[in-house]
Amino acid sequence: MNNYDVIIIGAGAAGLMCAISAGQRGRKVLVLDHAEKIGKKILIAGGGKCNFTNLWVEAENYISANPHFCKSALSRFNQYDFLNLIDKYQIKYEERAHGQLFCQDSARLIVDLLEDECALAGVEIRTGQQIQSVKKEQHYQITTQNNLYQSASLVMASGGLSIPKMGATDIGYRIARQFNIECTNMRPGLVSLTLNSSELNDYSSLSGISVEASVSYKKHHFREAVLFTHKGLSGPAILQISNYWQAGDPVEINLLPNTNLHSKIQQWQQDRPNTELKTLMSTLLSKRLVEWLIKLYLDNKPVRQYQAAEIEKIIETFQHWQIMPSGTTGYSKAEVTLGGIDTNALSSKTFEAKTQAGLYFIGEVIDVTGWLGGYNLQWAWASGYCAGQAV
Repeated sequence: MNNYDVIIIGAGAAGLMCAISAGQRGRKVLVLDHAEKIGKKILIAGGGKCNFTNLWVEAENYISANPHFCKSALSRFNQYDFLNLIDKYQIKYEERAHGQLFCQDSARLIVDLLEDECALAGVEIRTGQQIQSVKKEQHYQITTQNNLYQSASLVMASGGLSIPKMGATDIGYRIARQFNIECTNMRPGLVSLTLNSSELNDYSSLSGISVEASVSYKKHHFREAVLFTHKGLSGPAILQISNYWQAGDPVEINLLPNTNLHSKIQQWQQDRPNTELKTLMSTLLSKRLVEWLIKLYLDNKPVRQYQAAEIEKIIETFQHWQIMPSGTTGYSKAEVTLGGIDTNALSSKTFEAKTQAGLYFIGEVIDVTGWLGGYNLQWAWASGYCAGQAV
């Protein structure tokens, strides 16, 4: 029997930060992961550059059935606390749009930082460990394919269901159910939206076009790039709105958020009355996109011929385009999992289960999901740190 103070299942961002935080307090810590290498999702984050946090982190950037749950952890370990670690290791980083912070070099530097901090804190990490069972007698007993481990505290940092090819499993939710801890409904988040080709003719001809747009769903709106794909719509603005979108509802896209299109058309009618609409609109947007939208929704003719009602329809088409997604590309392409362990079952300060002493849940496995832009990694750092201070 291998005895520890703390066993953490999951060697991702939250699990490694928890291990560092607990190890620095003198706890004997073991991290177990079924993958052969640690930090696999960190390595692909931000296109391999790792968007490791955001300068503008607020509770409003997170989605949860309890919007207040994340506040304690985010205040106790904030973006600047993680930046102190970045500075300690002299990792060069850059700020991009919307306060996003990325490594200038490789995401590997973040994994190396976490691994080095674990070593300094005396943390033991074992990879290639398939968890076969978890039991609670006097202590937690974790059985793998070749070992039996025991600990006073067990931390589930096992992530969500997204990107199964990177090793995602449902073990965190299974352990929760085993100990009668509720989970909320789960679905893919930060995910591309699919379109029904019969509704929108052959939209796949638009594949590869990217446009800076404003995407709205009910009271939520995001202004970033929208990318047309052979299956539907992607890009940062679409991924953001996917966290809020509900099946059966339309999404609205303003393809020209910077333009007073009504004034622009009136100006064209004076200055270029004999020029066709598609020619003029192609000075503002991709010609392929303009021709496709006009063919689908409008009549193309010299701009002088448009009457007031027709001008309104042009504005509606380009600035209030209503699309009806048929679904999403699912967990295989989703960056995160929406929903998870019910926050009502956990302490917002320690992340310990209220009805199961010594059992903790941190990171993506909980019903707390951040926006695109470094928010989910900041949640991993914060929840991991706070649990590490409690175990």
